[in-house]
Amino acid sequence: QVRLVESGGGSVQAGGSLRLSCAASGDTYSRNCMGWFRQAPGAEREGVASIYTGSSTYYADSVKGRFTISHDTANNTVYLRVNSLRPEDTSMYYCTAGAHSGALKYWGQGTQVTVSS
Repeated sequence: QVRLVESGGGSVQAGGSLRLSCAASGDTYSRNCMGWFRQAPGAEREGVASIYTGSSTYYADSVKGRFTISHDTANNTVYLRVNSLRPEDTSMYYCTAGAHSGALKYWGQGTQVTVSS
C-alpha cells in the first residue's frame, strides 16, 4: 500500500508561482513512478508531469518550460514547481504513484490551484 498526501495549493494571480508537495509512504516499488495529474470542473483528468526513481521525467506539452517535477528521495516527497501560472491552470492537482506510468494505482486527495487573471 502507498499513501500520498498533497499540499501547497492556493490562489494566485496570473504569472505567479506555487510549489506543490506530495509526501509518500508505503511500498517503495509501488511508487517507482510518481506524478501529477489535474482535473478542472467538467473536464477530464489530465497528466501533467511524472518522474521515475532514476530521475527520468515527462511533461505535458501545455506545461513544458513552466512546471518542474522533482523527487526528494531522502524525505519521500515529490514536488511540482509551477511557474508562470495561467488561469487555465486552475484545477485540482492530484499526486499519483505506481510501479510505472501505465500502472498508476495510488492517488492522493488533491490540492486546489486557482489562478486569477
